[in-house]
Amino acid sequence: MATTQQSSLMALEVQDGDRAVRFCEGTSFGADRSVAGELVFQTGMVGYPESITDPSYRGQILVITFPLIGNYGVPSREDRDAILKDLSAHFEAAEIHIAGLIVASYSGEEYSHHLATSSLGTWLKEQNVPAVYGVDTRALTKRIREQGSMLGRLLKQTGTRKMLALNGAVTPSGAATPTGSATPAVQNGHANGLAAPNGSNGYFGNKTKDVPVFEEIDWYNPNVRNLVADVSTSKPKVYSPDASIALHHPSGRPVRVVCVDVGLKYNQLRCLVKRGVEVEVVPWDYDFPKLAGKEYDGLFISNGPGDPALMTDTVEHIRTTMDEARIPIFGICLGHQLLARAAGADTLKMKFGNRGHNIPCTNLLSGKCYITSQNHGFAVDADTLPNDWSELFVNANDHSNEGIRHKDRPYFSVQFHPESAPGPRDTEFLFDVFISTITDVIKDSSKMRTPVKFPGGDAAANAAAKPRVNVKKVLVLGSGGLSIGQAGEFDYSGSQAIKALKEEGIYTILINPNIATIQTSKGLADKVYFLPVNADFVRKVIKLERPDAIYCTFGGQTALSVGIKLKDEFEELGVKVLGTPIDTIITTEDRELFARSMESIGAPCAKSKSANNLEEALEAVETIGYPVIIRAAYALGGLGSGFADNKEQLIDLCNKAFAASPQILIERSMKGWKEVEYEVVRDAQDNCITVCNMENFDPLGIHTGDSIVVAPS
Repeated sequence: MATTQQSSLMALEVQDGDRAVRFCEGTSFGADRSVAGELVFQTGMVGYPESITDPSYRGQILVITFPLIGNYGVPSREDRDAILKDLSAHFEAAEIHIAGLIVASYSGEEYSHHLATSSLGTWLKEQNVPAVYGVDTRALTKRIREQGSMLGRLLKQTGTRKMLALNGAVTPSGAATPTGSATPAVQNGHANGLAAPNGSNGYFGNKTKDVPVFEEIDWYNPNVRNLVADVSTSKPKVYSPDASIALHHPSGRPVRVVCVDVGLKYNQLRCLVKRGVEVEVVPWDYDFPKLAGKEYDGLFISNGPGDPALMTDTVEHIRTTMDEARIPIFGICLGHQLLARAAGADTLKMKFGNRGHNIPCTNLLSGKCYITSQNHGFAVDADTLPNDWSELFVNANDHSNEGIRHKDRPYFSVQFHPESAPGPRDTEFLFDVFISTITDVIKDSSKMRTPVKFPGGDAAANAAAKPRVNVKKVLVLGSGGLSIGQAGEFDYSGSQAIKALKEEGIYTILINPNIATIQTSKGLADKVYFLPVNADFVRKVIKLERPDAIYCTFGGQTALSVGIKLKDEFEELGVKVLGTPIDTIITTEDRELFARSMESIGAPCAKSKSANNLEEALEAVETIGYPVIIRAAYALGGLGSGFADNKEQLIDLCNKAFAASPQILIERSMKGWKEVEYEVVRDAQDNCITVCNMENFDPLGIHTGDSIVVAPS
């Protein structure tokens, strides 16, 4: 929690029809002024310096759903970018573009990052942007999701006034007050105009209390005006790549892309320039078909804020370029919507938009799913696309359009942000696709009569190569017996697995001996066996229930060990192992196999050797040298593992480890190193998702299950 001197309050009001609703009061940590705008939420866990400088947020009051904000401060505003030279190195624009910021918790001046030069609050004050913390952002986000994006206003405190507290009670002005005004009307110094008998305290001990008073300002809807004019460049400017990577036209001139700046993020510019093309950035209303000449080889249309229907001039310029059919075209976000309108399609206002860094989109050509970064409140109406255009990407959550491409021309666009900043970089390859298309057209102008080619193969062929498993009944193995508070990750992951299976209409059976868990709650799994998770009981349940498949990866070491023990019986029992194959589990559990696997892919590992008895352990340490860490294979919670600085400690550890495991790994000690883990999910179609990264607070060597972990780091 921030610790600031003389912190003032700030009220948040939302528009509900014709009336204003006081949602809450919180503590101000930005500029001391009131502001009104469109209230939107964003689900990203990191990246607030990039997010709040994204021009697409112009005129919007941003609610960040991740609870802790400001913990890594803000980098220098003076550092210049190595590629773009005179532009900022750490932000997406030269200024903050949000109208205001709303967060749950703010870390104040207690930030920590090697690049940080100030707190977030200091920067917001520099930029005259108000902000408030202490807000129930979960409740606020639910309200926006239910009612749709709404107008809001942050009202600064202008002072206090006396309010009568009847019988010692006064309406609270706490930071998470629900709907309704937190400060009732006060008339003549008394609440609701009630006069206090015999003085302000009254006969029954009624007292007055100071309550905050807030400034009043009008509502403001940013979507009714052309916000792009506020954020676009005022004149054309050229950015050139380093000579060592520059691409050249056969005529000798640089390969050039005209970029229409309708709210350009700096990282889009970086992604183009670092791929060797010269980029001319032009204003939103620049008539590039007439003024840019013919010596450019591609058209890029950036992201930006507001309603694309207001951008009639830009749409007409794009349409003219499309009709000329001379160069490839690529659009992102607002640029995607403008390209669609130029093609003849319509756009629409979404209920609450998509804003975050974890939004799945499916490529309809390959069937592959990508996790994307997004920030938009408008979308292309795919039903209005002309016949010579087709959908390219679709949102896997709400099924809204996320990309289009021309069937016969090298024109394409995406709604999400392949340049990330912040967010995943899974789709940055689209810039490579664009540049490759440009160079192909330069070499052969007939390529202007063919659509853009994308990597990933054909959806039908991909599906045939990795057919979907058809199962109707699945057995899920939970964890072994737990104490309260232990192994919450297994309970969570297993619960999510059961929910996903039920969404697919699959009957689920769970073996889990723990009564006080989410997994075993009534109504989650179709049938629960409160039995120990061991080979004997699992075998009996399989024979009784006859499931089609089994999951061994949601119960920690206990379930993994059962999977390994029954590996050779599953086929005879008629059960298919879903998720991670047993052979892969064995590779991760067998310390020697795991170390060798890491070596085979070039992943650096500490010098190590496995041992199956004390003699082998003593022999191994002679080549590795002290200090070493002993890791027991197939063991629960790091049981039997530890550090040894000498032979006596090694012997003691080995005796303990071999009592719990048939094998140990002797590894060069890395005590004192920082330990960071990445949680990665991969499916049969090679879709990979980094769920999060985790930083272990405790020194390396403490088992993660016993360590304090910060996620994301």
